[in-house]
Amino acid sequence: MKIHIASDHAGFCLKETLKHFLIERGHQINDLGTHSKDSVDYPDYAHALAKALNDGEFGVLICGSGIGISIAANRHENVRCALAHDSLSARLARMHNNANVIAFGERLIGTDVAKDALLAFLETKFEGGRHEGRVEKINKGR
Repeated sequence: MKIHIASDHAGFCLKETLKHFLIERGHQINDLGTHSKDSVDYPDYAHALAKALNDGEFGVLICGSGIGISIAANRHENVRCALAHDSLSARLARMHNNANVIAFGERLIGTDVAKDALLAFLETKFEGGRHEGRVEKINKGR
C-alpha cells in the first residue's frame, strides 16, 4: 500500500518512527518532509500531502498537537483527515467517516499508541450504509 507521510519540526521524530514502522510492514512510503527538527510551517506539509494524495491512498500527518496540520489538510477536497489519539478513534475515523488521512500530535501521543492507532486506521474498512450519506454531506460542505 502507498502511504504519504509528512510532518513539521514538532512531529519529525514520530514521523521518522512511523515511517520505518510502515516500511518494515512492506508499505511504500512517500516521505514529503520535513527532514529535520529545524522550524518549519505545518500548513506547507499538509498541503503537500493533499496534493500528492490519490484516490485509494492514505496519508499520515504529524505536528506537535495534530490540530493545526489536520485543519490545514481538511481545506482540500480530496482529504478527510481525522486527528486520532488512540486505536479506537483511528478505527472510528475509517469506519464512520471514511477518513483517508490520519493526524497525530507528537507531544500528545506515545509512540506505541501511535503505532497501534496507525495499524487500526490502515486495517479498518469504511462501513458505508448510514455513514455514506453523512460523508456526502461533509463533501458537499466544501
